[in-house]
Amino acid sequence: MATLPKVLLWTRTDVPGAETVVFDDRRGLVARGTQQAVDPIPYLARYELIVDDNWQTARLDVSAEGAGWMRTVRMQRAAGRWRATTGEQGDLDAALVAAGQRRVGFPGIEDAARLEQALDVDLGGSPLTNTLVIRRLGLLNATPDRPTTVMTAWVLLPSLEIIAAEHTYTPLGGNKIRYESDTFRAEIKVDDQGFVIDYPGLAKRG
Repeated sequence: MATLPKVLLWTRTDVPGAETVVFDDRRGLVARGTQQAVDPIPYLARYELIVDDNWQTARLDVSAEGAGWMRTVRMQRAAGRWRATTGEQGDLDAALVAAGQRRVGFPGIEDAARLEQALDVDLGGSPLTNTLVIRRLGLLNATPDRPTTVMTAWVLLPSLEIIAAEHTYTPLGGNKIRYESDTFRAEIKVDDQGFVIDYPGLAKRG
């Protein structure tokens, strides 16, 4: 496994947790990262992300595990189509119910055709994956206050359910981007390469 030249760390501000990623963004993006969080139950997630030279996602591998359970998903995009392969050990639902939390859906997506328009993935709780849209659309050099809505493959944690979701990004100037999804809105501050520095309500870079 090749070493990667850069590393970033974010501390969650919504729940106790953190994300660390090592990566290379000289030609697209190659990234390997971990997440830890306690909501809705304590879990550890590991991922590997491959993005092509046009900043379109080619592959995402994620594993999530906690006490007595593990789930995995591999997402691959080729010839404009997504394919998701999943695995499960133990019983996440049992762990959730024991902690007083609601049950979740199965990992993956029932109909991958729903992702046909998605060029990006959004890994739940991950500041890194916001960079994919920012870099692909060149939002740091775009005219301010012009929103762009994109379809993304939203991977929820810890369930690894995949949802086709519309997310809206609006450049605000000064390395700030407004992100909107349904009723959620946040003004994200990024560095000159489009990596998140401060994501209000989610995470700050350490």
